[in-house]
Amino acid sequence: MNYKSIIANKICEYIDMDINTLENLIEVPPRSDMGDFAFPCFQLAKELKKAPNIIAMELKENFPLEGFEKIQAFGPYLNFFVDKSIFIKEVIENILHQGDNYGRNNVGEGKNVIVEYSSPNIAKPFHIGHLFTTVIGNSLYKIFKFQGYNTIGINHLGDWGTQFGKLISAYKRWGDEEALQKEPITELLRIYVKFHDEAENNPELEEEGRKYFKQLEDGDEEAVELWARFRDLSLKEFSKLYKTLNVTFDSYAGESFYSDKMQEVVDEIDKKGLLVESNGAKVVMLEEYNMPPCIIKKADGATIYATRDLAAAFYRKNTYDFYKNIYVVGKDQSLHFKQVFTTIDLMGYEWAKDCHHVEFGLVRFLDKKLSTRKGDVILLDELLNEAVVKTLETINEKNPTLKNKEEVAKKVGIGAIIFAYLKNSREKDIVFDWKEMLSFEGETGPYVQYTYARGKSILRKVGQRGDDIDYSKLSSKEEFELVKELEGFQSAISAAIDKLQPSMVTRYIIEVAKAFNKFYNAHNILNSENEEIKNARINLVRATIQVIKNGLELIGLQVVEEM
Repeated sequence: MNYKSIIANKICEYIDMDINTLENLIEVPPRSDMGDFAFPCFQLAKELKKAPNIIAMELKENFPLEGFEKIQAFGPYLNFFVDKSIFIKEVIENILHQGDNYGRNNVGEGKNVIVEYSSPNIAKPFHIGHLFTTVIGNSLYKIFKFQGYNTIGINHLGDWGTQFGKLISAYKRWGDEEALQKEPITELLRIYVKFHDEAENNPELEEEGRKYFKQLEDGDEEAVELWARFRDLSLKEFSKLYKTLNVTFDSYAGESFYSDKMQEVVDEIDKKGLLVESNGAKVVMLEEYNMPPCIIKKADGATIYATRDLAAAFYRKNTYDFYKNIYVVGKDQSLHFKQVFTTIDLMGYEWAKDCHHVEFGLVRFLDKKLSTRKGDVILLDELLNEAVVKTLETINEKNPTLKNKEEVAKKVGIGAIIFAYLKNSREKDIVFDWKEMLSFEGETGPYVQYTYARGKSILRKVGQRGDDIDYSKLSSKEEFELVKELEGFQSAISAAIDKLQPSMVTRYIIEVAKAFNKFYNAHNILNSENEEIKNARINLVRATIQVIKNGLELIGLQVVEEM
């Protein structure tokens, strides 16, 4: 029984208002004594020309009690207390019936959603900062797909631009072929850092780097061959990390893919009278929008990010006719995307509003900041390995006889890092704290995975139960509060899509785990008062771990059967 839908439909008989709008207004009160659902009447006041508290009273008088224990008007709110026995039965049976599909729907059917994420620069190491865009994008990809959208994951590789002219210059001057074959990313980083160190004393190197990139854009054979080699070697290294993280993409069309598609866009901008010259460069003036000009071509005729992102946006619209075009990129690029989206809007395309910049914060290790120019980076593969090692040490202390310890440590250790990135609003910075991140207590990945494993342990001891379950036996506060949490899965997913915030799902999973552990600690499930209560509780455990599993999969974590 979809209580929000029932409430919204009944209110819709009272006022002519969009059913989805009404349903989205329905809240879950902060305290159980205030009801299970609440409808605020403020938005109806203007339409009905009545005080919200009077509207609440009138609604109460005309609302049937079917499915509810009672309905009360509290000031401007209409509060609903569900019939607990019906509610518990329907929620648990619905979860067990749908299984892995619980929470899935087809609201996005026929709509294409593009999610651009990860997008590392080739020839540079994959550091902990890159993980933010990778796990946020991967989770959004999964969440949208789970809701029926045709989702396209794009790894918009940073494989074009002046930095590759610098890299070609650095390789020709200081490249070690043997080192490049053995550890390509390490060697490419070494010469890239050396280039910037040398350029501080020899500014002419910067000009040489620009010259080599111009040659690359013009199709110079040697420059293209070196660039392609750096790209292939980088992708080979990246693919190992993506496999470890269980992250996939539908397209690796990076910046270079659009090198032959930019001029058409530049010509259109010019044709529409938006392209002007400024200090030798070609730009779109955005002064009236309180933004600096959007540079389309530099003074030497070379393109920059904006040119390529504009070409990419038009290509994606023409190819996929997207419903949403999402860019998971750090908040330091906020101005860039505002300039690009505003330029598309000025060109007369309404779909500019369907382009969204999903920004995120920074990642810090104490006071250390990341900079590939200085070579001061914390490599992701080293970090993931350390997480696995530390988790294995904990497992050896707590459960030394556990089977498949290495596999469990890998899922829990890597999962702990991903969970930490997705636990809070993406705009917040992350400060690494190993002790907190890998703890089996508190709001952590290991805590949630341990909760799942605890539930599986209970089920292994009791086996399969019968179908004739009396859910009215689940009458305690802990049992009802847990079922209420389980029922909220779809709402958490919808909120994550609405706000483009995977943390909505992560926070939800945490609350489910907390509610389950309260239930677990309050009731001896295996030694319940009688067989009827035990059977009902077993199915509640089964439903809970199903929801935890479905939720963890949406944020990119794998469950473990034992810990």
